[in-house]
Amino acid sequence: MTEPAIKVKNLVKIYGELHAVDDISFDVQMGEVFAFLGPNGAGKTTTVEIIETIRSPTSGEVDILGLDIKKNRKEIIQRIGVLPQEFSSFDRITTRETLQYFYRLFEGGRDIDELLKMVGLEDERDKWYMNLSGGLKQRLGIAVALVNDPEVVFLDEPTTGLDPRARRDTWEVIKTLKKEGKTIFLTTHYMEEAEALADKVAIISKGKIIARGSPNELIDAHCGTIHITVRGGGYETKEIAKEMGFSYDTPGNGDIIIDVSSSEQVLPVLNRLKEKGVRYDGFDVRKANLEEVFLALTGQALCEEGEKE
Repeated sequence: MTEPAIKVKNLVKIYGELHAVDDISFDVQMGEVFAFLGPNGAGKTTTVEIIETIRSPTSGEVDILGLDIKKNRKEIIQRIGVLPQEFSSFDRITTRETLQYFYRLFEGGRDIDELLKMVGLEDERDKWYMNLSGGLKQRLGIAVALVNDPEVVFLDEPTTGLDPRARRDTWEVIKTLKKEGKTIFLTTHYMEEAEALADKVAIISKGKIIARGSPNELIDAHCGTIHITVRGGGYETKEIAKEMGFSYDTPGNGDIIIDVSSSEQVLPVLNRLKEKGVRYDGFDVRKANLEEVFLALTGQALCEEGEKE
């Protein structure tokens, strides 16, 4: 079996009385997109910065590409790429010059023009950094993280503050990296992003890993509900839900959301609406999502502010 790209074993980080990271263990497999999720103050940033060799652990072991972070920091740095949450460059150097600067720091790496093409910055190569939009700056940050052609790439909130189109463009870059065999360690507060991109997810809360698995595994294990939204369903739909023993919610816009536990229960609900002659504007059916799992497990929503630890 292939050695994991990242191996974390019994990791602990203590600040005074605070156990910011409390004896956690997990692996990240080669070539997978791994999403690490947690509410502010959960220990997420501390854990990631230890893995990136920025902070030292109180105890425990972390190996990257088979190398101990305590003994092999120099070699690890050459083989990983990091996009920090707030990437920035010098205002009055161009996109291409930014990549050249980091290329020289690593004394070589990936072809700069190839990187510009990969992240969609070919037409922006001669623009000053200060004149780039937020989305283009993020793409440049990803390119910088790749300039040394790393085997493991850490992306910390890569789409924060981007508009939906720029976010989707960034997703495509991440998918391209996966196709190339890169291992991606992703932190994000967008649950749809983790659900769309991640092969595996780990959720940390109060310093401990409380759930691990693929998005579908976590949804099925912790929140297997199927939601039937009957648009404009009104009072009669609520009565049918009660009669059939299903819980329901009323968002306040005239819709009724009926919760069932399996796909086999969807058709009987729709048939009963038809039998009773209930008039409605339409319906849709969807599984629970990763955001609902996160809320169920942590009691908190993810938010954009950086965590304080």
